[in-house]
Amino acid sequence: MDTYNEQKAQPILKELKDWTFNNNGIEKKFVFKNFSQGLGFIVQVGLLAEKQNHHPELFNVYNKVDIRLSTHDANGLTDKDIDLAKAIDQIS
Repeated sequence: MDTYNEQKAQPILKELKDWTFNNNGIEKKFVFKNFSQGLGFIVQVGLLAEKQNHHPELFNVYNKVDIRLSTHDANGLTDKDIDLAKAIDQIS
């Protein structure tokens, strides 16, 4: 499985909404009106992740949700991460 370094990822990141390359993965911060909306978003992301059999790192504090995508068995950013990021952008 091919991985992307930061330089290779830059053209792809331009197609995504506010994702940034960090430590061999991509990350994005989301802010919602309240905890319930943030939690609902996490559930939607979880369903997408299950369908794609690719699971993100999710961090939640009240109305804030941070997502990190990296393919652990490839030790870096892969097409699986890009595809999941695009699907997440569709629901955000």
